[in-house]
Amino acid sequence: MNLLPRADEAIIPIEKFTKYALNPNANKDKAIAFDLALGYNLSNVDELIEQVRKNLWNFPVVEKGNIGYGIRYEIEMDIIGANGKTAKVLTGWIDDSVNGEMRLTSIYINLYQ
Repeated sequence: MNLLPRADEAIIPIEKFTKYALNPNANKDKAIAFDLALGYNLSNVDELIEQVRKNLWNFPVVEKGNIGYGIRYEIEMDIIGANGKTAKVLTGWIDDSVNGEMRLTSIYINLYQ
């Protein structure tokens, strides 16, 4: 199984969650999806980040190519929620060619599981 390259160095910016994915003022639909599916919201964002980090070692990565900023990757992982439910979560990553970081770029509930 291919894993995310340099997963041990992966950066997961909290702002991806607090300013976007779990923030109902920024992205209402995504925030509602995370809350309903997994029980994650702004009050327990650190738990979701920890779930993502530990699952980097458990699910295969798919390389999505380079559109000029670095190689992009996608990992679909099963996340166990604060509410005890499990949902498929898609995460996007980039091996940034400018600063050399392996960084989370997107995260969302896979509604088509």
